[in-house]
Amino acid sequence: MKCIKSKDGEIRRVSDVDADNKVKIHGWKFVPKSEWKLNVRGTVNFKQNAPKEKKEKASSEYKEKKSKK
Repeated sequence: MKCIKSKDGEIRRVSDVDADNKVKIHGWKFVPKSEWKLNVRGTVNFKQNAPKEKKEKASSEYKEKKSKK
C-alpha cells in the first residue's frame, strides 16, 4: 500500500500497482503515511520509546541510591 496525493490535494491510500500507475501517468505524487493519517484522522500520534514518567522515576531512584552511600 502506498499513499499518493493528486494535483488538487486529494490524498489516497492505494495498492502499489495503482500508485505507480497514477504517479507515472496521471501526475500524482507519493506522500508519507503520516500525511494520509493527518488527513483521515485529523491528528497524528507518534509513539515514544519510553514514557517520560519512567525516565524521571529511574533518574530519581539513581539519585537516592547515590545519596545513601
